[in-house]
Amino acid sequence: MFIQAARLVAVGAFAAAHFCASAAYADKADDTLRVAFTEDIINLDYNYTTKREYIIISELVDETLLAINPADGSYLPALATRYEQIDPVTMDLTLRDDVSFHDGTAMTAEDVAYSYNIMTSEDAQSLSGGRIAVWFDSAEVLEPHKVRFHFKTQYPLALQDMAIRVPIRKSGTYDANGTFDPNAVSGGPVGLGPYKIASFEPGSDLVLERFDDYYSGGPKGDPAISKIVIRSLPDEGTQQAELISGGIDWIYGVQRDIAESLGQMPNVAHLSGPDRRIGFLILDAGGLVNPDGPLTDLKVRRAMAHAIDRAGIAEALIGGAAARIEGACHPSELGCNHPVSVYDYDPEKARALLAEAGYGDGFETEIWAYRDKPMSEAIVSDLQAVGINAKLRQVKLDSLNVARANRQILSYFGTWGGDTAPPIRQHFDADSDRNLSGDAELAQMVTDAYTELDSERQAELFAAIHARITDQVYWVPLWSYSVNYLTDPDLVFPLDDDGFPRLYKASWKQ
Repeated sequence: MFIQAARLVAVGAFAAAHFCASAAYADKADDTLRVAFTEDIINLDYNYTTKREYIIISELVDETLLAINPADGSYLPALATRYEQIDPVTMDLTLRDDVSFHDGTAMTAEDVAYSYNIMTSEDAQSLSGGRIAVWFDSAEVLEPHKVRFHFKTQYPLALQDMAIRVPIRKSGTYDANGTFDPNAVSGGPVGLGPYKIASFEPGSDLVLERFDDYYSGGPKGDPAISKIVIRSLPDEGTQQAELISGGIDWIYGVQRDIAESLGQMPNVAHLSGPDRRIGFLILDAGGLVNPDGPLTDLKVRRAMAHAIDRAGIAEALIGGAAARIEGACHPSELGCNHPVSVYDYDPEKARALLAEAGYGDGFETEIWAYRDKPMSEAIVSDLQAVGINAKLRQVKLDSLNVARANRQILSYFGTWGGDTAPPIRQHFDADSDRNLSGDAELAQMVTDAYTELDSERQAELFAAIHARITDQVYWVPLWSYSVNYLTDPDLVFPLDDDGFPRLYKASWKQ
């Protein structure tokens, strides 16, 4: 059983462009992919890090029990080939028997049990341990390739944590000398992934070599490129100059206008792919800030949904793979294909709904935002066009968080994504200050969905949740985001639906 339950560079840089073609062929000749990160790479132990650059590296050198299908968010077998929920708080996992660590040591259930038990120990104080501590109690070895997990409480999202959070370490990794050392593998773990660490200079260079004994048949496939060099280059202009001159083959998170301009050069390829981040406008539907305010009226909220040109804003201000969304989730998430109410851009219908609600002359409100000011201004402009006198209050995230906690925000433009958990629980749980719906029944539905073990019943609950959020317009779903890459033209780099860059999928054009 396996149930299907991430500015233009200086003018001088352009003068170096003619070097790029020969450099690209050199890269193909020595089969080395050269990558640049803005972030300084200091600690290679994903148990103690969270930033995306570290996740990208961990995907190369580490393995987890399960994997995520980037097309739909479902779970795939990885180190574990089978799992069985014995009862609500007990799960058995059967492991592959053909997996080796980078030093040639065979992986067994002892390593899996150790990895989970040590990360939740009092000494560890790890980010991985903090995440799984809500549900994980202990792991025990049943057989050489079978492990039993004991839960503190019924928790279906344990599968998600097994897929994205805890890399498996060799037994004894952190306490080989009898005391726990949180920095034991900060310079590089003995991993199980498709690449192994050849050398590492913190804050400078990381060199990875393909692990030829990587197990076959896994979700990561067989990497085509034999070596990956990751350089820390905080200055984006330097990254772009290096790309043009052939010293770098891949950079990401490039500003749209820069990416489009450089992508016109014959020696640079511009790719634009989806990002897991989504945008939304949260509304004080429950009257938590203003009990008698206009936002408590469903017709007003639906008018606001019709007033915003979501597709137009996404295309004009984000571009690439950015697109209008209809629900409270990213389209690639598991369960985000449920039918929901759709609010097309229709200013006339928005004005009519406002008139029906008794606001034919409009009303005053305030939209808070902490990022993406051009998008915030576009939202406000569209609302003003139908008669809603919206004022933009652009602040720092910390200020918005405090004001929201103190119930001072009628509505705000927010985003959610990256490699975090889906937004439903964080925004509609009864105890979350992000929840402005005032809908106690919805909050209970969310609790029930996240504790339901039966996959069919859980799917039904999520369908009902998504339908209710959009029908009642507790928030206006806006758009998904896009990420821009610049690469060597000879590099083939697949773009996955969930927006996570998987470097192990890269190859050279033949």
